[in-house]
Amino acid sequence: MTRRVRIEKVEPLSHNWVKLDRYTVRYTRQDGTEETLMREVHDHGHGAGVLPYDARRGTVLLVRQFRLPAHLAEGGDGFVIEACAGLLDGDSPAACARREAEEELGFSISGLRHMATTYATPGCVTERIVLFLADYSHEARISEGGGHAHEGEDIEVLEMTFDDMRGMVKDGRICDAKTVMLSLFLERELGLPPL
Repeated sequence: MTRRVRIEKVEPLSHNWVKLDRYTVRYTRQDGTEETLMREVHDHGHGAGVLPYDARRGTVLLVRQFRLPAHLAEGGDGFVIEACAGLLDGDSPAACARREAEEELGFSISGLRHMATTYATPGCVTERIVLFLADYSHEARISEGGGHAHEGEDIEVLEMTFDDMRGMVKDGRICDAKTVMLSLFLERELGLPPL
């Protein structure tokens, strides 16, 4: 398969917060004809996301934070409800999920369970995100959460019933892909019928 793709040129467009490069690719189609493709690729590393669940109370922990692309795409306020997540920054995906739960949610999690490893937007973004479910309880609270202000984070921690979350996924108030997937994985794990 790799013989069908030959990278002819890479032009750096931006290497600030993320790496954005323009690729010129010689591509051989299935019928044998060749064409030249120009693609811009966004690379900022790989990440991990986690949805903590309290089985005793039937609740989940989520975050709400400002996302400029969502603001630009929807023309709304840009505040997205999502599972906590972050870049690996040299950690294993499991260590990253635990770190982000502590920093963003203010909870130490347990029972980390790998659900999937997925590309968020494979057409232009290199990021793979590893998705986990985990357990939490109020006895494992270690801080108020909210992320790190010096990293530009201003995160609101949300605790809600899983049924409320499922309803928000169904009606589109939760539209973040990793969060929708984790909701479906938890629904399956709990043996719940789809809404």
